[in-house]
Amino acid sequence: MLRRVPAQPPALPRDTAALRTLADQAFSRTAGAPLVAGNAARVLRDATENYPAWEAAIQSARVSVHVEMYIFHFDKVGHRFVGLLADKARQGVAVRVVYDWFGCGWAPLRGLFRPLVQAGGDVRVFNPPTLRSALGWVRRDHRKLITVDGRVAYVSGLCVGQVWQGQPERGLEPWRDTGIEIIGPAVAHAEAAFAESWRLAGGSAAECLETLPTDQGTPGSVDLRLIPTEPFTGNLLRLDLFVTALARQRLWITDAYFIGTGPYLEALKRAAHDNVDVRLLLPKSSDVNWTVPISRSLYRPLLEAGVRIFEWNGTMIHAKTAVADSRWGRIGSTNLNLNSWIGNWEMDVAFEDQALACTLEAHFEEDMSRSTEIVLGGVRNALSPAPTRSAAPTQKRHQASRRLVRTVTGVGRSLGAAVTGNRQLEEFEAMPLAAAGALLAVTSAVAFVAPWVLAWPAGALGVWVAVTFFVEAWKARRRK
Repeated sequence: MLRRVPAQPPALPRDTAALRTLADQAFSRTAGAPLVAGNAARVLRDATENYPAWEAAIQSARVSVHVEMYIFHFDKVGHRFVGLLADKARQGVAVRVVYDWFGCGWAPLRGLFRPLVQAGGDVRVFNPPTLRSALGWVRRDHRKLITVDGRVAYVSGLCVGQVWQGQPERGLEPWRDTGIEIIGPAVAHAEAAFAESWRLAGGSAAECLETLPTDQGTPGSVDLRLIPTEPFTGNLLRLDLFVTALARQRLWITDAYFIGTGPYLEALKRAAHDNVDVRLLLPKSSDVNWTVPISRSLYRPLLEAGVRIFEWNGTMIHAKTAVADSRWGRIGSTNLNLNSWIGNWEMDVAFEDQALACTLEAHFEEDMSRSTEIVLGGVRNALSPAPTRSAAPTQKRHQASRRLVRTVTGVGRSLGAAVTGNRQLEEFEAMPLAAAGALLAVTSAVAFVAPWVLAWPAGALGVWVAVTFFVEAWKARRRK
């Protein structure tokens, strides 16, 4: 009888160059993006640095300006950027804008982009609701990307709106946020990502790429990865878990809507147990109110494991950044929750550069000086909800819609914990649990007394889904 001889695993390389190649392979497979060398890059802090850089680049455009933006607010800042883009379109520059239907809300219907379209610019909406797709519209294009002439790219957490510049008349400080400017070979990857989004929005990918330069040269020494995430790919989730496992000394993370998954929370806890200096900087108050108490429901096990948590004392911290061991960092649009990791189109930059990493660390330390550290016990209730400031009138309706979506997500987490007993519930979760219980009791009573009240909406939803199936089947057969 033949016996199977187990294959011998390849020996690990011993020299530094080979180990570096192995590490690069691991990062590339994890992130789904290659390491691109020879770039110039700089970290841009808040609207005071990001907006002037964006505007200067757009003003210098000669061939094309591509903008993929989750939100354009219908306010002074939104009109200013649309006006600037319209000026370039009138000069013959190819201006293409992709906006998210949910992120922009009613602004397009109120005519925000009309001057740009009239000037010759091309504006497309991403993944709007349609009758033929029952649930496809819930996925969002959450990217914040600007490219100019295939020469320079900007990736950030900032959208276009007055809140990032502040509202002094209302006593609201500018939102804290972070972006990055890239010049070099990696810009071609940003242009390719935009071209794919443009195609999904109904445009031609080829027209976005045909006039771009073929050789960017090597204007700098920064090695980075441009990571365009699509729904269900989980590129950044895998990378975040990988970096958390590799961090040896410190891992400092800033996030706007932190609702970490079980595996990610466990990864942070294990890193802290191994004496890694793990710190989280999160909002104390938010434009989406429910995310703050839901984030706080996750604090206790992290704090008990040694993770340090800080809450921003300003109006809102909207940045999505991480920095590890003064060497690796990331900046972009992905928040630490399943909606961003799995559900959306996102864009992030991960770099391996000591100077950029040290800049992010310096910014983090400055931000900690304006934050409050959360501790278990002590003289104040560290897990009690903080008061939130009112939003600008022009944003209330849009923020209410986003708040509803995130509220459902938050209540779902509380219900899951109550049913499974997988964690200790916090005091502020009592009210949503009681409300959910009351709603379930009423629904059950209606089901017994008047079942048609529930059956008819369920039937209508079933018809909608059935129509979706028939339409998709017809389209598939037609392609054949």
